[in-house]
Amino acid sequence: MSDNIKELEKRITDIEKRNKRVEGDKAWETSSLRKFLIVVLTYVFAVLYLKIADTTNPFFGAVVPCVGFYLSTQTLSIIKKKWLNKRNK
Repeated sequence: MSDNIKELEKRITDIEKRNKRVEGDKAWETSSLRKFLIVVLTYVFAVLYLKIADTTNPFFGAVVPCVGFYLSTQTLSIIKKKWLNKRNK
């Protein structure tokens, strides 16, 4: 009987840890900091791209929005970890 209670306590602890992680991930995905960083990174990439690219080629020019989309879907893990640590204090 004691083993069953310990197993249930472990399962509850695991669920609580998972819930906390999921809440943090959700908060990060909607955070202003994340949105700001995506805008800045997209802008920097576009400036660099336009400085070095011959934009007369539409197939090559289509890279900018694709890379912007890619950046917007990425999580900036180092900054995210720091942000979550600060948020959870």
